Amino acid sequence: MFTLLENNILPILNTLYNAWGWLGVALMLILENATGITPSEVILGLAGWMLVANNQANPTVIFLGALFAAIGSLIGASITYWVSRLGGRPVVKKLTHWLHIDDAHITKVGNQFQNWGTGIVLIGRMMPGVRTLINIPAGLADMSYLPFMINTFIGSYLWCALLIGAGYLLGQNWVLISDYLYQYFLYIMVGGSLLILVYFLIKKRKSRSAL
Repeated sequence: MFTLLENNILPILNTLYNAWGWLGVALMLILENATGITPSEVILGLAGWMLVANNQANPTVIFLGALFAAIGSLIGASITYWVSRLGGRPVVKKLTHWLHIDDAHITKVGNQFQNWGTGIVLIGRMMPGVRTLINIPAGLADMSYLPFMINTFIGSYLWCALLIGAGYLLGQNWVLISDYLYQYFLYIMVGGSLLILVYFLIKKRKSRSAL
């Protein structure tokens, strides 16, 4: 069900959440988005159970928690974005080697960025395998930071609210979130691709209307 890494970070998350609450969630999302080594479904699923369901908190807390998580996501994503933008490919190559990220994955996401532009930043934040890598090609392409920031925050907020809500609804069975994500990964990717296509078509229509 869980990888060795995911099992190893569970005690850390428990300690962090008990001591820091939603601030601890934000700190973990900074790490996850800057490095990609801590899976968001574990961070957020556990938060939904521990900080909402287990505390018998009002379900509306999910939206507050998602705000903390989205801010952490934005900070972490911005770190990778600026490292890529200022350091260029030589620094990115060292970064991916240190984080054990396959260059082929970066190239694939980079191609998606070239094809779809800023839309992939928004939708990509809700696509496993893309969400933490999209920061790199966005930085390498010198994408303006303001649209990067806005798209990253919106996409991150939606993703975080979804996973925290899932953790709340599943309760002690929150660990099943990872299984569901992998089981329906293809559907998520297809749905994300369709959303990107819709975004692209709307943007193209607006550009024509402005002429």
